[in-house]
Amino acid sequence: MAEKSKQQIAREERLAKSLAESKRVAEGKKKRRAEKQARDKLKYDKKYRKAEYKIERKETLAQKKEQKKVETKASAGVKSKLGTVMSTEEVEELAPKTQEYIEENVIFKANPGPQTDFLAAPERDVLYGGQAGGGKSYSLIIDPLRYAHRPKHRALIMRKTLNELGELIDNTRELYPRAFPGAKYQEAKKTWIFPSGAKIIFGYLEKDSDVYQYQGRAFSWIGFDEITHLPTEFAWNYLASRLRTTDPEIECYMRATTNPGGVGHAWVKKRYIDPVEPNTAFPYAKNKQTGESLLRKFIPARLVDNPYLFEDGDYQTMLETLPEVERRRLLEGDWNINEGVAFPEFIREMHSIEPFDIPASWFRFKGADYGYTSPSAVLWFAVDPDDNTIVCYRELYAKGLTGEALAEQIATMEMSEISNVPGVLDTAAWNRTGYTGPTIGQILNSPQYNCSFRPSDKNRIAGKIQIHERLKLAQNGRPKIQFFKTCKNIIREMESLPLSQTNSEDVDTHQSDHAYDALRYALMSRPRMQTPGELLGLIRQEKTWEASDDIFGY
Repeated sequence: MAEKSKQQIAREERLAKSLAESKRVAEGKKKRRAEKQARDKLKYDKKYRKAEYKIERKETLAQKKEQKKVETKASAGVKSKLGTVMSTEEVEELAPKTQEYIEENVIFKANPGPQTDFLAAPERDVLYGGQAGGGKSYSLIIDPLRYAHRPKHRALIMRKTLNELGELIDNTRELYPRAFPGAKYQEAKKTWIFPSGAKIIFGYLEKDSDVYQYQGRAFSWIGFDEITHLPTEFAWNYLASRLRTTDPEIECYMRATTNPGGVGHAWVKKRYIDPVEPNTAFPYAKNKQTGESLLRKFIPARLVDNPYLFEDGDYQTMLETLPEVERRRLLEGDWNINEGVAFPEFIREMHSIEPFDIPASWFRFKGADYGYTSPSAVLWFAVDPDDNTIVCYRELYAKGLTGEALAEQIATMEMSEISNVPGVLDTAAWNRTGYTGPTIGQILNSPQYNCSFRPSDKNRIAGKIQIHERLKLAQNGRPKIQFFKTCKNIIREMESLPLSQTNSEDVDTHQSDHAYDALRYALMSRPRMQTPGELLGLIRQEKTWEASDDIFGY
């Protein structure tokens, strides 16, 4: 084959280059077309997405607008109910959206059980107490809000001291402005003022006389946190006289919370716990105009009903580590335990007994403490010869008695005795202090009355120790001293008399201790048991009792 000419080779090369160029141009056009298609698609997608977003946004705004209308309507329904107490049935009658709004925006919801029962209780006077951690104190700041929408509502929340109010006030700062927008707290006056004009005031009762700062004032709701800190019920009874309102739409209430124990344990237990079973309303007074009874109730608080403290178990574990007395009071809510009183070993069920006929052969004696403005107290005792147990079988407890009046009452009460009962009387009854006439002691011992008293041994510490000793159980399991249940005042003082804040070895002499003093004087006379024959012989002789009589061991 002949070799290709140079011209032929050149033509082939030009053809190849032309084909390559055509292919490159075609590929470039294809690439640019693909790129254009991609740009067009991206532009279309963006435009579509923008249109889609506008549609979605429009729908969302429409939904939000509709939801706002619903919420506004629901909120209006709720606002119309603010400051009122509604039952479950009343809430269920509201529109569904209003019910949902309430559930989602509720500020406080009572725990089911005792806390709900306390806040819904219709009784005039209610105690919410028992175990620690039951939500009692928080309930006390919630309850007076029931009438915060009424202009004439006046509530008084109290503790024993002003400093103890701090935590309660802090809790109200978080709650009250949210529940009632516009509510203002006046620090100087310790007072919340609500938009309606209603007021919730914080106060204290460190001593009984502090109650007179509320004289002449009126409250439609009165509450006391840790009411067993009050040594007597005087202040609480006085405050009940301040409970009134001129608004016929407002019901008046007294509310108290506490754990067992404290100086006021006995009177609180007697007022709320002892009359009936827990959660049972009982009458304590009657409205003479309407004939309706005023009701009182005790609602036990339980830790298990407060899920915020109970569920993790830490708080319960801490309470379980407390000493026995504190554990029974705070963890178990045991009202039969009372620490902080002078005689915690006094147990009513054991030391008080049903009255019975005292045998004539039992040796008898008495102790007395005289007072005119304060009560005079006289206690009569008999000694059981079988085991030397002393039985307090009679008491006299009265104010405003002169020496003659007291002597007449003693003589009348001893008419059933075989002979006058010998006794000891406060040495102050023989003090003259510039008076030239007969002293109280001389009047009582005069031939006209012959009450047979001699001066007492007033050693306070030794006398208190004598009472502690007598409250113990003897080997036969019987207390060394017992009291007839009819001797109510000495039983009350034995249950409630607190220790002195300045001398832990003595009782608080600022509290009611008149029957206690009579008991102390009597036990310090240290009566020595006589045989029945010796005793009857002395009685028949109608012996005059002198300070040296061996009957009293002197």
